[in-house]
Amino acid sequence: MYDPNHNASPINPIPPVVLGMVAIIAVVEIAFQLGARGLIGGPTAIQWRVQALQSFAFYDTIWHSFTATGTLPAGSWWRFLTYPVVHASFTHALFACVLLLALGNFTAKIFRPVALVLVLVACTIAGAVAFGLTSDAGAPLYGAYPVAYGLIGMYTWCLWTMADRMGRNPYAAFQLIGILVGLQLLFVVIEGRWYSFFAEIAGFVTGFVLAAPAAPGGVQRLRAKLRGR
Repeated sequence: MYDPNHNASPINPIPPVVLGMVAIIAVVEIAFQLGARGLIGGPTAIQWRVQALQSFAFYDTIWHSFTATGTLPAGSWWRFLTYPVVHASFTHALFACVLLLALGNFTAKIFRPVALVLVLVACTIAGAVAFGLTSDAGAPLYGAYPVAYGLIGMYTWCLWTMADRMGRNPYAAFQLIGILVGLQLLFVVIEGRWYSFFAEIAGFVTGFVLAAPAAPGGVQRLRAKLRGR
């Protein structure tokens, strides 16, 4: 998109909510790495990652308890929002941060900060709910990938609604999510475990659906798109 302001920065500002999430993930992961190497925290620091997963990850048993009793177990409601800050390894966290920063840079062009916050919160919760509905192994959901997939959903919606105007194939907008889902399925076949697959798909769908009301003029753009204009 051309900006007539020649003094404008060539780098789009990344939304504070995305920067904040990346900063939290980075600080937590650095603490895990230093603790595992005995540089901080003493002998018990080697267990920090496991303890964090036990305290902040989302477990399918929480959702099963909710559907059975109609109430959440005591002190578990925050897990719907805290699971994205804990990751399985340095590489796991690094790729999540790269996705968040790259896609956050793009969404800053289109979405207002408050709208972006609300959509990302919805994607986070949707990921936890989808995980609870599809998992019964007692394993935890962790990592920021459902949030990153929510940003991918918003990114895809923008490309899809602008494709005709830019003279491009609208279905090409779905290439990125198609590639990522294909890679995810490959890992499922190799490792035999679904991990957070459905949570990430839920994040994408939520981001894609909520992009229209979140974007300025998004509903009108969606109507025009559906009418073939």
